[in-house]
Amino acid sequence: MSVKPDDQDLALNLFVVLARAYNSVTSRTNRDIHSHGLNTTEFGVLDLLYYRGPQPLQKIGEKVLISSGNITYVVDKLQKKNLLTRRASQDDRRVIYAELTDEGRHFFEQIFPQHHRVIMETVDGLSVEEKEQAIHLLKKLGLTAERQR
Repeated sequence: MSVKPDDQDLALNLFVVLARAYNSVTSRTNRDIHSHGLNTTEFGVLDLLYYRGPQPLQKIGEKVLISSGNITYVVDKLQKKNLLTRRASQDDRRVIYAELTDEGRHFFEQIFPQHHRVIMETVDGLSVEEKEQAIHLLKKLGLTAERQR
């Protein structure tokens, strides 16, 4: 399959625009997360535990996209802040779960509404229809890239 020069230019332009948009959006949301004394990984773990309930440590790494070594470090930090606790599985003592403490649940409930507003403001430059179209196109782009691995 031959690629026309215009297609090459469009692909490169799309890549640059996508990277810049991603950097701008994540920079804004990361500033909000940091303002609460968290890094993005810690926030991701709290978010996962808040919405999905207690999780085995090894599953947290898969869902938040961090290595098993890093998950131990992140969970340790959150435990020192009294935002989560570890507990052994009743079925298999080798499996350790992380779960939010009452303080962790309360903390997340306090910070998430502001974070949600920041996300909404960050993508406010698009209409509802444009957001739906962007979601559709970015999913399509991501699936295509995934198949090419």
